[in-house]
Amino acid sequence: MSKCLVVYFSASGITREVSKRLAEKMEASLFEIQPQQSYSRADLNWNDSESRSSLEMKDPNSRPAIKNQVQNMDQYDVIFIGFPIWWYREPSIIDTFMESYDFSGKTIVPFATSGGSGMGNSSQNLQKLAPNADVKEGKRFGSRVSGTELAKWAAAYL
Repeated sequence: MSKCLVVYFSASGITREVSKRLAEKMEASLFEIQPQQSYSRADLNWNDSESRSSLEMKDPNSRPAIKNQVQNMDQYDVIFIGFPIWWYREPSIIDTFMESYDFSGKTIVPFATSGGSGMGNSSQNLQKLAPNADVKEGKRFGSRVSGTELAKWAAAYL
């Protein structure tokens, strides 16, 4: 069986809960991407064009700093990467994460939480950031997705 890691970034806690359910059902390791500078409620206000998250998402070169790192990334074969959808794609901190490791030969499976927005170009974006990995087409889940449903979906990638 492949050694799995569930990595996630969660701004409001929803992606955290979905990621925990997935990791538990898959008996996978769990890692939270923690920003160097936490996001405040004002930072996440997508209605404010000058909020931190709005400014990051407008700049394709934005790479928010991460304060922690995965130890022994080489031990994992399959990496599920969870995040909320921001402006129809992955948050910029996910791009920072993807550029921080060599994913050569690994399978990357993105998943997202959103009240209604789809994955957008997230999977294609991640493939560009990890050209030597096999990045699968991602899937969006609602906050109430069951662990059983997550495990059924994830099993296809093991």
